[in-house]
Amino acid sequence: MSNVTMVPLAGPPAPDTESREPGTGPVTSRSPGRLAWDRFRADKKTIAAAIIVLLTVILAILAPILVATGVLMPYKLNQNLLDDISLPVGAFGGISWDHPLGVEPGIGRDVLARIWYGLTFSITISLTAAIISMVIGVVLGIIAGTSGGWVDAIIGRIIDLVLSFPQTLMLLALSATMLAFITGTLKIPAGDLAQAFYVTAVLAVFGWMGIARIVRGQVLSLREREFVEAAKLFGASKPRIWFREMLPNLWAPILVQFTLMLPAYISAEAALSYLGVSIQEPTPTLGNVMRVSISYAQADPVFFLAPAVIIVIIVVAFNLVGDGLRDALDPRSNR
Repeated sequence: MSNVTMVPLAGPPAPDTESREPGTGPVTSRSPGRLAWDRFRADKKTIAAAIIVLLTVILAILAPILVATGVLMPYKLNQNLLDDISLPVGAFGGISWDHPLGVEPGIGRDVLARIWYGLTFSITISLTAAIISMVIGVVLGIIAGTSGGWVDAIIGRIIDLVLSFPQTLMLLALSATMLAFITGTLKIPAGDLAQAFYVTAVLAVFGWMGIARIVRGQVLSLREREFVEAAKLFGASKPRIWFREMLPNLWAPILVQFTLMLPAYISAEAALSYLGVSIQEPTPTLGNVMRVSISYAQADPVFFLAPAVIIVIIVVAFNLVGDGLRDALDPRSNR
């Protein structure tokens, strides 16, 4: 009998761990939201801008609380900190530990306190106007895109008509008439509340056209999709198709447009305050603080530069966040 050599059966090959490329491993699926967040987080400039935006919102919320508790005093007159010609005593506009941005020439109010408290009014007006504009634009854009025909044509002509009005000129020309209507007919108390209501309404009325056109364009590409046709076959009403089927698929462009609209409104409110249309002294806003500082641009440059630099930082931060959201939600887009 011949000798038979028993060869053990070969098992599964051992994994070649040495030849595997570093960084490779099991593939994990990620949702579109997670992918967008990863792209957003990878942009360091956007993260820095988002931190500034978050800090701005927190400061705007805290300001009324600090004023009510007496920690922040934007109306206090510090006449003892002014010299014989009503300019701040000390270098750089009277900067000190008690007044980090100095005091206001003429009457000695704390510059930081006024800018901080003014931030609350500017952000509130801009945010309210942006939300109203967004609601109007989204609703009209969805209706125009899904309806088509004469409805789309009428909404398109309304957009063209509103765009043809010179917004700033209309604000200045109609301010007295509209404020009389607001206080007389709408019974809103005259003063800061009426001014804020007027500016918010005008910014909202003249600001919804861009988002309406964007939403309409998106809806034109969605209305032929299968889920919309299925909703129609099941007898869904038009409002249900608009807001239950269309709207959830439009959040990305709406969110991006909102983050880009808000800084534009902050700049517009500051400009209107500077022109004397928005909230007036002594109540501070970023615009009217800067308007007061213009008179002291040479005598006290710190007082002039402080509100200007803060407005620039806030607007740039909001714009960078909007750009970052756009790139994160749509990686095919270019800056």
